[in-house]
Amino acid sequence: MPRKLTRREFVQTSTAAGLALGAPAPVFGRAPAVQAGGVRPVVVASANGNRYTNGGPKVCVQTAFDLITGGTDVLDALIAGVNIVELDPEDTSVGYGGLPNGEGLVQLDASCMHGPTRRAGAVACLEGVRTPSLVAKAVLDQTDHHLLVGKDAQRFAFNMGFRIEDDLNTERSRALWLEFKRRTDPTRFLDPKTRGEESLQAGLGMVRDGLIDPEHFYGTINCNGVNARGEVCGVTTTSGLAWKIPGRVGDSPILGAGLYVDGTVGAAGSTGRGEANLFNLCSFLIVEEMRRGRHPKDAGLEALKRVQANTVEKRLLNARGLPNFGLNFYIVNAKGEHAGVSMYEASYAVCTGKGPETLPCEALLEGRPNA
Repeated sequence: MPRKLTRREFVQTSTAAGLALGAPAPVFGRAPAVQAGGVRPVVVASANGNRYTNGGPKVCVQTAFDLITGGTDVLDALIAGVNIVELDPEDTSVGYGGLPNGEGLVQLDASCMHGPTRRAGAVACLEGVRTPSLVAKAVLDQTDHHLLVGKDAQRFAFNMGFRIEDDLNTERSRALWLEFKRRTDPTRFLDPKTRGEESLQAGLGMVRDGLIDPEHFYGTINCNGVNARGEVCGVTTTSGLAWKIPGRVGDSPILGAGLYVDGTVGAAGSTGRGEANLFNLCSFLIVEEMRRGRHPKDAGLEALKRVQANTVEKRLLNARGLPNFGLNFYIVNAKGEHAGVSMYEASYAVCTGKGPETLPCEALLEGRPNA
């Protein structure tokens, strides 16, 4: 009488037969959304990506991750995530209720990049639209251009069906702007050589007094992600530097600075002092370092070292001779490896199959920017 096969022997025999016929071996205990090609789906963002919900049940990174693993296009999922932050009036660094410029007007910037199709879109100095990330996506989808600015960006948004509002200030953002005005010369006739420094110190004073979150003085949310097929996308959206000169554009809408995506390599984006990032085109540098085989963490630290080396003006250095500003990068490669790096101590948001988390960034320098 033939011996009965054990369960293990049956599985091994069935698997071998399947392989002989060209069928794939069965995979046990693994969700289809996380097994293809060994890529682990992940969403990374600035810390506010795991903080604000706009009254809903989920934060930005969890919303984006759930959509990605449910089959939604990666960029659409990421934008749906940052829309939560753009629309939440409690976040004063992005969208509705973002801290205004020196004249009290909320001017918004955003960019997005779609790795699989090698397309991008961006807007800068956009007024009156709460979700500039969606307008940037419309530039990507509907035009042959990458960047629209100012009143013409607003006109484009109107033609695309976006609602244009007269004022995106909330009571909170307007009150903070009035406090800024109180702390500076109300006549606005300061010596041009000192005016910028007076404005900066007034804003930093409000940070020290607890009126503005340190991470929100420079503003911004960046959110990048990859799905199980290794498709990488990214989006950055911001209200920019608090009390900025009207018309100022930072790094957020500039491809290669506030955001860069290469669909075969990975994505990087930033928050912090935009001018420092613009000068060094750090997001592009980080992606190129990953192309050479470096881990996201090491690629990000290389960019921060470049920024530190190029920061030589005395007004941008603290008493230790180090940069007196923060700059953070949020990075993911096409395999799903990720990192958050920062000039000084900071944190970043991430969502995997374990759910949303806030993790410490890898800091280049010890201490605080102004100490």
